[in-house]
Amino acid sequence: MCFDMRCIKCGHNSDKVIDSRESKDGYSIRRRRECLNCGHRFTTYEQIERNDLHVIKRNGTREPFHRQKLLGGMLKACEKRPVSLEQLESATDEVISLLQAEGLREIPTSAIGPKVMARLQQIDPVAYVRYASVYRQFADVGEFLDEIRLLNDRPQAMDTVQPDFFR
Repeated sequence: MCFDMRCIKCGHNSDKVIDSRESKDGYSIRRRRECLNCGHRFTTYEQIERNDLHVIKRNGTREPFHRQKLLGGMLKACEKRPVSLEQLESATDEVISLLQAEGLREIPTSAIGPKVMARLQQIDPVAYVRYASVYRQFADVGEFLDEIRLLNDRPQAMDTVQPDFFR
């Protein structure tokens, strides 16, 4: 069964796939497409739908796990920070893999948040503090300061993207 994607430029729903390859993470397929109407080229990603996971919220309600919600929370934390979407996509896939490796069908948010915070701490400390403030529901500035102090006391992973020449 073939489903055509809508062109992001003209909205036409006929396209052709001009390149298809496995993504770096191995969990999705990257496809380059060309609109048959206007010729605009765009990229889509195809992933396995993970409907078997459910999230147990703090208030006890259950809902299906949505990758987009996880990514959305990380995007919000990284807003106006030098973090690429590719880094966040990869971090999201890593968190999902860790959750699936636990073998549970229902996952409490208390198990998801720490995994996200661990990844954000490696990617961007400011994004980490932003996410932690929402996840841990900081009530005042003192809690922010305590978290920042703890962050400064932890050994930092070396950033392999750009070395620090000014130490």
